[in-house]
Amino acid sequence: MVSERNKRIAHNTLMLYFRQLLILFVSLYTIRIVLHQLGVEDYGIYGAVGGLVALSAFLPGTLAQATQRFFSFALGEQNDERLKKTFSVNLTLYVSVALIALIALQTIGLWFVNTELSVPEGRFEAAKTLYHYATLTFLVSVITSPFMAIIMAHEDMKLYAYISIIEAFMKLGVVFLLQYIAWDKLELYGLLVLCVGTINAVLYIGICLYRYDECQFRKFYWDAALFREIIGFTGWTLFGAISTVARTHAVTVLLNQSFSPAVVAARALAVQIAGQVNIFSSNFNSSLYPPIIKAYAANKRQEMYGLITGGSKITFFLLWIFALPMMVKMDAVLSIWLKTVPSDAVLFSQLALVEALIMSISMPLFAAARAPGKMKVYELTLGSIQIGILLTAWAVVAAGAPAYAVFIVAILANILMFGVRLFLVNWLTGFPVENFLRFTALPIIGIVSISALPITVMNHLLPNGFYWSVLVIFASFAVSSIAMYSIGLDKSWREKIVETIRSRLLKLKISLQRMRF
Repeated sequence: MVSERNKRIAHNTLMLYFRQLLILFVSLYTIRIVLHQLGVEDYGIYGAVGGLVALSAFLPGTLAQATQRFFSFALGEQNDERLKKTFSVNLTLYVSVALIALIALQTIGLWFVNTELSVPEGRFEAAKTLYHYATLTFLVSVITSPFMAIIMAHEDMKLYAYISIIEAFMKLGVVFLLQYIAWDKLELYGLLVLCVGTINAVLYIGICLYRYDECQFRKFYWDAALFREIIGFTGWTLFGAISTVARTHAVTVLLNQSFSPAVVAARALAVQIAGQVNIFSSNFNSSLYPPIIKAYAANKRQEMYGLITGGSKITFFLLWIFALPMMVKMDAVLSIWLKTVPSDAVLFSQLALVEALIMSISMPLFAAARAPGKMKVYELTLGSIQIGILLTAWAVVAAGAPAYAVFIVAILANILMFGVRLFLVNWLTGFPVENFLRFTALPIIGIVSISALPITVMNHLLPNGFYWSVLVIFASFAVSSIAMYSIGLDKSWREKIVETIRSRLLKLKISLQRMRF
């Protein structure tokens, strides 16, 4: 019999999946128009400047992880007093981080823009203005992150989905305004993105204050021991986040120093494509994170292990179903999608998807590693490997390697980190590695082999052309979906999916019947 928790996870997954389908199409169209309006050169500037600000963007994400972990833990213990203290302590932490980040970005960051950033002649002032807008957008995201984490900890995915859809359509509105407002396109885009972030923050904060009792400003709850615990957890998570930034955005800045803006634009485009496709698996993992923490807090180890094993498998599948057709027909996808395709974009995007696929298997392991709250060894080990990605990428580029070499370095490092992460989670939580290899790794290898081989052969046998490309893409979706459901999922997960779909269809049928009357 399917438990209520598992049914809730399946329900949240299905809802987030269809929500992300809508957001994916809106986001891809948005990128297409932005690239066309800005041009390859300005889009490369935006990628470099945005990447520079993103060097500090790990702060809200890292704090949000700590917020969600401690909120989920308190919810698992059913401790209302701890919930209120967690909110007050984290609010203090976020305000402090926002002030420190503002000072750092307007001193060290601005110095780098003025003296080190490679910008084409005549575009420096626009790049500088964009940097200020990007800084403000980042500060708004700092304020937004804890409230987003609170919603996720409560597993209130419907609210999260609705706000995300609103945000996607606001960004779509931005690209239409970009076409009709007579202003420097680069500066205007930075300003409009800031406006979207501000509206998004108002929505998250307002909903949390209205919906959750622990989110309030009437009384301040302080707990020094909890503050030290959060600081210790966040400090090591912060180290891991810095290393993650080094392996992504700092590499973009590195390419800006060594290659043309067109190469930077291709890199930025590839990262965005992988990021958009990866959101499908990330959203599922977001719905999985709170139950894993709560199961650990309630000392339900077998439930936790089952969530990790099944969750890792499905996280990969949700990415693979979109990654396979895109990797096979990336040239066709980009030519249909974009009016101007930067050179190297096809290869960069394919390699970025491979990197994302390897990383996706580890996503539920992230949550499991954070459950005990002992982050020092975990983050120090993996963070050191990730910093090594930047250093190795710098070395190979300095030695004259082509730009795509930075992706090869990251892919090899991801394989290494997967093995290390699995060993560390076993050490921290007792998670059985043999179960993971048997029930997760082997099905993944089987699905990849069964679906990739026929689609690759089909792609080589069929001629080029729009309709043939569409046929290959749809065949890829079909083969991956059937193989995932029939071979990749065990009986319990198939039951969850079928029951959730039936429940949603029944609700839709009832709604349609009510509309008739």
